[in-house]
Amino acid sequence: MKTCLVVDDSRVIRKVARRVLEDIGFEIAEAADGMEALAWCRAAMPDAVLLDWNMPVMNGIEFLRHLRQEPGGQGPTVVFCTVENRIEAIREALDAGADEYIMKPFDGDIIAAKFAEAGLL
Repeated sequence: MKTCLVVDDSRVIRKVARRVLEDIGFEIAEAADGMEALAWCRAAMPDAVLLDWNMPVMNGIEFLRHLRQEPGGQGPTVVFCTVENRIEAIREALDAGADEYIMKPFDGDIIAAKFAEAGLL
């Protein structure tokens, strides 16, 4: 079974994302910020990461830049899921190594489509 790390400081968002991703066949791990997510990735690199931008301790962009430098860190498909909608923010995320970018609020169809496009379903 493929694993997805859901990284968001909102417990509600993590819960909703968990439900959606489990329904499409992922095993889920959760992290509340980028630092916690990086520690998780160092212990067990996931197949995918659903990543928020604005979080305490370490934000999504910082996490992504660190992740891509880790051994095996090029492997996970990273889907940014955020309220950041400025074209500059989207470009920054993609330049930092994000594979996809979706806006909050999201629904199951949007997430499933992005993970299917990435070849994970």
